[in-house]
Amino acid sequence: MRADVHRLASSVALTAALFAISGCSDGDVRPPAPTSSQASDDPTTAPPCDSTALEPEPAEPEVAVLDPVRAGDLDRTIAVAAVRHLAGVVGPREATGPAYRQAAGWVSRRLGRLGYDVVRQRVDVPAGESWGVAVPAGTSVNVVATPPGLEPGDPHLVVGAHLDTVPQAPGAEDNASGVGVLLAVAEAVAQRRTRLPVVLVAFGAEEPRGPGDADHHYGSRRYVALMGPRERRALRAMVSLDRVGVGDRVPIGSATASDPVQRSLLVAAGRAGVPVVADPEERSSDHWSFVRDGLPAARLGSTPYAGYHSAGDVPEVVSPDQLGRVGRLVLEWLAPK
Repeated sequence: MRADVHRLASSVALTAALFAISGCSDGDVRPPAPTSSQASDDPTTAPPCDSTALEPEPAEPEVAVLDPVRAGDLDRTIAVAAVRHLAGVVGPREATGPAYRQAAGWVSRRLGRLGYDVVRQRVDVPAGESWGVAVPAGTSVNVVATPPGLEPGDPHLVVGAHLDTVPQAPGAEDNASGVGVLLAVAEAVAQRRTRLPVVLVAFGAEEPRGPGDADHHYGSRRYVALMGPRERRALRAMVSLDRVGVGDRVPIGSATASDPVQRSLLVAAGRAGVPVVADPEERSSDHWSFVRDGLPAARLGSTPYAGYHSAGDVPEVVSPDQLGRVGRLVLEWLAPK
C-alpha cells in the first residue's frame, strides 16, 4: 500500500514539474484560459497548459538526393578485373555448360551486392554447331538486374552484354570485355542519378549454334519475348556491349540507316571526348533482337582482332584504356541532361 502511494506521489510530482517547465502553475494542471484583459495587462498570468506542447515535433522524413552520374565516375579497374576473372579463371563459357553457370552465379552476386533486384531468366537452347564445335541442347540463363522499385510501365533504359563464349575460346574480348564494362557501369549508377532507371542484363546463348540468323541471340530473343506490352512501351533505348576492349575508337553500330539510339550515343561520345566511328547496318549482336521486334537499340564495339573465336582470346588482348573509353561513353549517355 505504501509503495503504491509513493509511486502515485512521484507521478504527480513529475507531472507538476513538467507543467512548471512549460509555464503552467504546479497547483493547477489545466487552469482556465486568461481573459483578453489578463493576457494583455497581467504579465504574471500563466498561459493555458497544453499537454501537446510537451510532445516533440515529428521529424521530417529525410529524402536522399543522389548526385547525377557523370562519365568521370567510371572505375575501369572493375572492368579489367572482370575480364581477368571471366577469361583467366573461369575460361570458356559455352552457354549450356557448368562454366557458364559458374560465371552467371558470379555476375549475379556482384550485381546483388550493389543493391539491384537480380533474377535469372531461363533460356532453352537447341543443339547445334558453334564455330565448328558441336554443342548440346540444354538451358542457359539471362542475369537481369533491376533497380529496386522499378515497375514494368516505368520508362527505363537497358544496357546488356552477352556472357557466353564459343566452346574453344576463353572470351576475353568476346565478351568478358562487355560484361566487365557492364559491371563497372552498374557500380557507377547504383548510388547515382541517371536520366532514366537502368536495367542491366548479362545475356546467355548469344553465340551461334548454326549458320542462320535464327541460330544465335537466344538469350536476348528470350528477354524480348518475355516483355509485356507495358514494358515494351516503357523501354526508351537498349545498348549492347559486345567486343568493346580492342582498338582506340569505339564503334557505334546501328541496325538501321537512321537510328536515334546511335545518334544519341554519338552525341554523348562528343560530350565525353571519346573518339568513335559510326558502324552502319550492324546486326550481329543482342541489340538486333530488340530492333527486329520494333524496339530502339544499338551496339557498342566490334573492332576486328586476331584472337576472335579462338584460344587466343585472352585477357592480354583487351586494352584497359578502351574499356575506359566505352564505360565513360555509356555513363555520359546515361547522365541526366
